[in-house]
Amino acid sequence: MRFALIGHPVAGSLSPRLIAAGYGGRHSYDLLDFERFEDAWQAFLDGYDGINVTAPFKQDAFRRVDVLSPRAQATGAVNLVVPCDQGFIGHNTDVDGVLMALQETGLSFADALVVGTGGAARAAVYAAKEMGCHVTVTGRSVEKAAALGCLAVSFADAARLTPDVVLYTLPGRAPVPEGLPLAQAVVLEAEYRIPQLSAANCRMYVSGRRWMLGQAVAGYRLFTGEEPNVQEMLQVL
Repeated sequence: MRFALIGHPVAGSLSPRLIAAGYGGRHSYDLLDFERFEDAWQAFLDGYDGINVTAPFKQDAFRRVDVLSPRAQATGAVNLVVPCDQGFIGHNTDVDGVLMALQETGLSFADALVVGTGGAARAAVYAAKEMGCHVTVTGRSVEKAAALGCLAVSFADAARLTPDVVLYTLPGRAPVPEGLPLAQAVVLEAEYRIPQLSAANCRMYVSGRRWMLGQAVAGYRLFTGEEPNVQEMLQVL
């Protein structure tokens, strides 16, 4: 079976190595880098059994699919597409990634701060709510933050909060907002290629590789109907 990741940029993604490890090389996985979603979607239609979707196309995929899974519907973003009887179904396995990464800490959380307003932030909000957290969202635009359905604050106001978990979803090259309340928090950063907070003064730092592993394990099950070899995937990470 043939799978791919669509987005811009996608160079450096670990996905090809992860799926090779998970299934002993039995399935192929390509990186399809396009500036336009329409071009990426056509490449999918032309020869793939399923795709992962990364920035900036998660909302585009949400609008394009014929059926939405409950998590995709709730988050307003799609990061995995496979065929179904009605056409194409969109899933959001980023939620699985957040849940797995935080559950691995063995800790419980009550107050979450989500930094960012894109597709990854939507998954982070949903996962944090599923864990029973009170969720606050901050971003460059308070209006966009409010659209995620939680209390929305500016970066300056976020600095006065005391969350026990911070879900940081800004892109790796984006400037880190000043004064984020990290010192008492577990920090999970979505970006793993160009992490910005790995050396931050915080209670515990959780790499985006753990997030990626969780979403990959869930996603590969949806792609193939088979269980991937998680231990081999861990070796890649």
